[in-house]
Amino acid sequence: MFSEEEIQKIRNQFPILKKKIYSNPLVYIDNAATTQKPIQVIQATQNYYSMMNANVHRGLHYLSQEATIQVENTRKKIQKFIHAKYSSEIVFTKGTTESINLVASSISSLIRKGDEIIISWTEHHSNIVPWQILCEKKGAILKIIPIYKNGFLKLRDFEFMISKKTKIVSISHISNVLGIINPIKYIIDKSHEYDAWVLIDGAQVPSNLYLNMQDLNADFYVFSAHKMYGPTGVGVLYGKKEILETLPPYQFGGEMINSVSFEKTTYSDLPFKFEAGTPNIEGIVVWGSAIDFVEKIGLSNIQSYKEKLLSYAIQCLSSIDGIQLYGEVKDFSQKSSIISFNLNQLHCFDVGSVLDRLGVSVRTGHLCAQPLMNFFKTSGMIRASFSVYNTFKEIDYFFESILKAKKLLLKY
Repeated sequence: MFSEEEIQKIRNQFPILKKKIYSNPLVYIDNAATTQKPIQVIQATQNYYSMMNANVHRGLHYLSQEATIQVENTRKKIQKFIHAKYSSEIVFTKGTTESINLVASSISSLIRKGDEIIISWTEHHSNIVPWQILCEKKGAILKIIPIYKNGFLKLRDFEFMISKKTKIVSISHISNVLGIINPIKYIIDKSHEYDAWVLIDGAQVPSNLYLNMQDLNADFYVFSAHKMYGPTGVGVLYGKKEILETLPPYQFGGEMINSVSFEKTTYSDLPFKFEAGTPNIEGIVVWGSAIDFVEKIGLSNIQSYKEKLLSYAIQCLSSIDGIQLYGEVKDFSQKSSIISFNLNQLHCFDVGSVLDRLGVSVRTGHLCAQPLMNFFKTSGMIRASFSVYNTFKEIDYFFESILKAKKLLLKY
């Protein structure tokens, strides 16, 4: 558990937290959408453009070589961070969404009419639409794992659903709406019994849970930098080497080729086969600084602290008359630091607008999960999500702000 002094030292590394919103102190609790950036990440961005800017993997000159080394250093850091077997299993993309689209596109040639793809009711649109489109194109069948009222997957239904027709199972590790941690190890092992590949959407995971690809045994794992204190516009597709080597490229152009003639083109080795064009060099290099930030604090320390914030926030919110909490759990080890809720008789946008005027940044709306909103019979929710720089005092202020919003809105 961090002391107040230690948390303040962490907060001091985030310049934006000193910002005023409509004359109120900023209480930023929209971390599931994106995290704020520490000063070392901000400085790394400036340093890249001031001292290193050049294209990578192509030039023999000093700056190009230096930038290439830094990009590959970040690749190795991510390999170590998630315990991948090879650095070539780390493919850089624009983010989680592109990583999922890359896999859906590349496996398209392997999908036949009548094949089956399995996702769940709790998925983000990015882990629904690519599979939906693939099924429409190939005549495959999209199957959905149902959920209980508390948002947990109905694993018994999954066991009946999966078969030898199943080609890929694509599941979120943590629900971006409910914060529930899905039993992905069980899902991966069961899927492999039927020779199905498994993709795990880990967008909410890297700054929340320890990852070990060797233990997990996922075939694909995807996540982004910007949800772990890094820059936007860069992410990773982890894929098992033996699988990636069999798949065709997602995009075509420079960097991903071995040789080109008007008669025939051959492709580069991994991971470059999937990295066509100039990558987000600055984003990749700077991501390395964000990983350093997380590792210096300690992932287990971050996880423990955020679990206490979550517990305290739920305790506070549960005392509000007329509140509807979604994804409730008895064991907080089954949930990340995400709380979604509604206030009876009040629209989430109205509540969110009042909170904003009070300096509280939350997410409102369908949270890119409209099927899940339909399941809970609501048009939208209010989502609060915590990070290591949040405090118990901020939760108190958040709680008081909800009460003010409720009182104000119920007048009209």
